[in-house]
Amino acid sequence: MNDKNAGRPCTYMLRCSDGTLYTGWTNDITKRLAAHNAGKGAKYTKSRTPVELVYVEFFDVREAAMRREYAIKQLSRSQKLALIGSGSNPAISSGCDAAAASACGSSADSGCGSSGESNPG
Repeated sequence: MNDKNAGRPCTYMLRCSDGTLYTGWTNDITKRLAAHNAGKGAKYTKSRTPVELVYVEFFDVREAAMRREYAIKQLSRSQKLALIGSGSNPAISSGCDAAAASACGSSADSGCGSSGESNPG
């Protein structure tokens, strides 16, 4: 993650290997993504690895990240996919580190591409 986002709370979305989408929040996206791909990030993603980071939004306080996670989880799958394709991903302007960028198929210069959908149920 670039220095300005290091340690900042964020809401993120992952695309799982089965095509489903998962939403969460964390203070360290690189570490959290590694945990998900190691099968230790969440019960839901444990059996759906590898996961791909498809969306990230950074915040100044964790409560904002938690509220955004909840709001995204209330969206329908089609609304989440529209969010992915909207090009309005804040990560594009704020950037992400090389590890997160490689995980989402972007370059560190361009940010983390698009967004995904929250975990079901």
